[in-house]
Amino acid sequence: MAVSVNGKSALVTGAGSGINLSFAKLLLEHGCNVLIADLALRPEAQVLVDKHSRGPSARAVFQKTDVRDWMQLEWMFEVAQKEFGELDIVCPGAGVYEPHWSNFWRPPGSSASKDSPAGGRYALIDINITHPIRTTQLAISHFLHHRDSGRSKHIVHISSIAGQNPSFAAPVYVATKHAINGLVRSLAKLDKQFGIRVTAVAPGVIKTPLWTDHPEKLVMVDDKADAWVTPEEVAEVMLALVQQDQVSETIGDRSGRGTQFAVEGGTILEVSKTVREVKPFMDEGPGDRPGNTASDHQAVEEESIQLLSQKGWGQSKL
Repeated sequence: MAVSVNGKSALVTGAGSGINLSFAKLLLEHGCNVLIADLALRPEAQVLVDKHSRGPSARAVFQKTDVRDWMQLEWMFEVAQKEFGELDIVCPGAGVYEPHWSNFWRPPGSSASKDSPAGGRYALIDINITHPIRTTQLAISHFLHHRDSGRSKHIVHISSIAGQNPSFAAPVYVATKHAINGLVRSLAKLDKQFGIRVTAVAPGVIKTPLWTDHPEKLVMVDDKADAWVTPEEVAEVMLALVQQDQVSETIGDRSGRGTQFAVEGGTILEVSKTVREVKPFMDEGPGDRPGNTASDHQAVEEESIQLLSQKGWGQSKL
């Protein structure tokens, strides 16, 4: 069964660029209003908002939002309700990949870190897991308030193959994506109990600014051996999680000839150059499927080891 997003409304955090921008664009193309919540818009996102600022079929609204601030998370829901009324889709998609300013191997108090030794928190965790948890709570509250409308409701999270794979170079990022998987599976019963479907995509190596704007990460990718997955391909799967009860293993395939995965609350779909369901128990893991592989982690891991070898690593400057 397919359910159209035409005439519905969505809220997407982190849609100023990358996967979330592609998802917002796809929703708008299918007639769904979108509130984009982010710190800023990249030029391509600004073009999208300008194009859809007045409709005619679907509107885009930008709300400047720091997802670490809970008051701003509440405010983005208030703005969305004021602009569109009832929300149907929420994607807490904003995320970062172990940046130097909030990084396990560059602890609070080191020159690269913006995490204060006295602050009691890591920005990376606030963005990657605390914000999705709080946004999910706010979305459920909004959905329950509009339960009488009878419209299906969806929360789509962005996990990663890092939700299964270890990474010596990015341990906090890996921890947050493991947490996303646990959150999504734990909320599975909302689907049958309240008509709120919580799902996630788990992308591999995606050609977004999260990679392309960071030369220190690009050294891990061998363009001759590794396959990039595009943000548009991930967005297609995200839309399928919202619109369909089954998703094909081949991105963009609507023929039904290939393997089909049932979609329900708690579903997590890995997106490499193909799609597969990530099972909670005895899963085979991401493996080296095209689009999942970054060939050379050695350089980044060696950098982490060099940091550990420096005198006084991790000692507080207080």
